[in-house]
Amino acid sequence: MEPTFVDVAGVATSVIDTGDVDGGHPPLLLLHGSGPGVSAVANWRPVILALSVHRRVIAPDQLGFGGTATGRKQMYGRTAWTDHACALLDALGVGAVDVIGNSMGGAIALSMSVARPSAIRRIVLMGTMGVAMALPDGLNTVWAYEPSVEGMREIIGLFAYNRTLITDDLVKLRYEASLNPPVRHSWAAMFPHPRQRWVDDLALSGAELNAVSQPVLMVHGRDDRVVPWQSSSAQLVELLPDCRLHVIGGCGHWTMIEKTAEFLAVVEPFLAAG
Repeated sequence: MEPTFVDVAGVATSVIDTGDVDGGHPPLLLLHGSGPGVSAVANWRPVILALSVHRRVIAPDQLGFGGTATGRKQMYGRTAWTDHACALLDALGVGAVDVIGNSMGGAIALSMSVARPSAIRRIVLMGTMGVAMALPDGLNTVWAYEPSVEGMREIIGLFAYNRTLITDDLVKLRYEASLNPPVRHSWAAMFPHPRQRWVDDLALSGAELNAVSQPVLMVHGRDDRVVPWQSSSAQLVELLPDCRLHVIGGCGHWTMIEKTAEFLAVVEPFLAAG
């Protein structure tokens, strides 16, 4: 799972590119969320090896995150992240992909399906954004993060329902990742107050969501305090033409980390269909 760098429209982009290229399935694009110190490796480590057994898996650090962060002034938001993800597919020379989007990454997956419908075959949304809603208190706390050990401990406490996951090692790892100067400077520019505008920016219109033609699977932790399922996935059920929703009790925002086996048991058959 060592990332390499790919030139994506002039942006040196950190990408994990692994798995069975000739497995008979479309490549799978993994789009992480917007937590401080996040990267493709941090977000997808529990599932990437399983998902890559029968298909190519492509997991980038999105603009401003992980190894792709530069710290330079640039525009962030739905359009920038969508354009970057589409340009990555072009740079790698891949055709249609399946996509799994986590939180903010879910909004970008939906946005890609609108911007370039032919590039997306099936969509999995996990604890997703992408629909109009009031800024959740938990997400406001996440986006307001300023580097500190205790601040990172609070953030991880919001993400995880299972308190045993909140280890000193994990807190230290994510805190140190958030201190990396390019990451820190990019993060400081990404979600300034008032933060409701960034939720609004990531929200697709009702007409856009009604036009999503791809099959969509939503997986959401019932106890998610960052993006509550009632505010997001429950609304999307009413707006997406071809969708299904799997809600997991005793699970927070990190479904692929807290409920790895159940996540894979639901997602893999969905991706294998059609």
